[in-house]
Amino acid sequence: MPMIIFLKHSCCLFVLAVTYMGFSCRLSAQPSSARNPIIYADVPDASMIRVGGSYYMSSTTMHMVPGVPIMKSDDLVNWKLVGYAYDTLANTDEFSLVDGKNAYGQGSWASSIRYYNGTYYVSTFSQTTGKTYIFSTKDIESGPWKRSAFSPSYHDNSLFFDDDGRVYMIYGGGTLRLLELNDDLSGLKPGTTERVIIENATAPSGPNVMLPAEGSQLFKVNGFYYLFNISWPRGGMRTVIVHRADKLTGPWEGRVALQDKGVAQGGLINTPEGDWYAYLFRDYGAVGRIPYLVPVTWADGWPVLGKDGKVPDELELPACSGPMPGIVASDEFERRNDDPALPLVWQWNHNPVDSLWSISERSGYLRLRTGRLDTVFVQARNTLTQRTFGPESAAETVIDISQMKDGDVAGLALLQHKFGFVGVVEAEGDRSIVMVSAESGEPVEMARVPLNQPMVYLRAECDFTDRRDMGYFYYSLDGDRWTPIGTALHMEYTLPHFMGYRFGLFNYATKVVGGFVDFDYLRISGK
Repeated sequence: MPMIIFLKHSCCLFVLAVTYMGFSCRLSAQPSSARNPIIYADVPDASMIRVGGSYYMSSTTMHMVPGVPIMKSDDLVNWKLVGYAYDTLANTDEFSLVDGKNAYGQGSWASSIRYYNGTYYVSTFSQTTGKTYIFSTKDIESGPWKRSAFSPSYHDNSLFFDDDGRVYMIYGGGTLRLLELNDDLSGLKPGTTERVIIENATAPSGPNVMLPAEGSQLFKVNGFYYLFNISWPRGGMRTVIVHRADKLTGPWEGRVALQDKGVAQGGLINTPEGDWYAYLFRDYGAVGRIPYLVPVTWADGWPVLGKDGKVPDELELPACSGPMPGIVASDEFERRNDDPALPLVWQWNHNPVDSLWSISERSGYLRLRTGRLDTVFVQARNTLTQRTFGPESAAETVIDISQMKDGDVAGLALLQHKFGFVGVVEAEGDRSIVMVSAESGEPVEMARVPLNQPMVYLRAECDFTDRRDMGYFYYSLDGDRWTPIGTALHMEYTLPHFMGYRFGLFNYATKVVGGFVDFDYLRISGK
């Protein structure tokens, strides 16, 4: 049966009948146009293309797997996940959370998505592996994806297919460089020479910057090349810089294109009707880096971003028809024979151990087994996550804890470096509900309540309104009456994880392996 959820997205208030694998929406109110942010959740470093009447967007999820999410829209407003470029990037100690290592804040970064001669391409790079990756497919929604990898790791690279069929990559920070790739994009073209095309791409934003120009995305419009970058002047905000040239090798002329609300980093997209937009994102506290669309007009051969230099709240685009459909969704863990084990909305925190999780061992439940000993939640394997979202969101679950072993810890988390969770701890046959906060930078148990039954309901709430960034935790013994536990968590977007907070289901052992817990569902709601 569908579950009724009340959700307030940035564009409208919804009453939804939510079923597994997506949303079927019944609108209680709907504005006539879309509103910014387009997605009130962590979807940073977007790169976008239009193929016919369909738009495709790639983004960054770093240490999460599967990685490099691919999203689709028919109107630039309503997006859904259609796949990922890779299942796992590498089987290293960092990606596998082995020997105290991790890939938090690293993994794969800003991607570039392109379409050329019937093939889709996505490039990315990884500081963790020191390599640049290019994925390609004929079918962006079903795959499969072919992978090419080569060294070194080219920072914030942008793929570009020129009119003559030659393919290039621009990369760098501050000083921007041009490379030519071979025809199959498996590596650099033999004999190619790296060329500096802009010595100081930061210059248009002034001499005093704390972040030099990066995030390159290259386009060609009406015979001119346009290169988008961002910088961050000291004491100022993230700033969009655009350079223009009539030859790829330059000379390049640059100017500040937008400086408002810190909305920056992205590129250009046009509609079939000929309207232009810049897709950008905004650092917005603990919820993460959230996407915006900014209208673009043209003057004297230059893109002019915004309305009177400002990012508008309303857009002349269709209103959203659902709260991030296909990007975040409730899951009852009920599967038909042809259903995937996990919908695309789910990502693992680092590489999972597939033998230690299942949705088939007990029908209608997610089972998480322990397979090794850990001492802290963020180093535990097989934490299954979804994005939180704003302005307010919550997640609720119920766990069968009857098969926990001594020292096991399982529950529902708000995952970031300064994490918090509500869960169950078993100690010498006794079980307790606990709330743990890492707001100080180290995990501290803030509350403990004895538990004398095999099932417990857990809930985590997020309030991102006006960057309030507060998290709250609750438990229930019957699913009806909820009791707050512990202290409020002041959530903080930190660079060690470089990601907005995530809801996470977890189970790990501290004394003996072999225990397991069963999650009956994860129900996500908001207002």
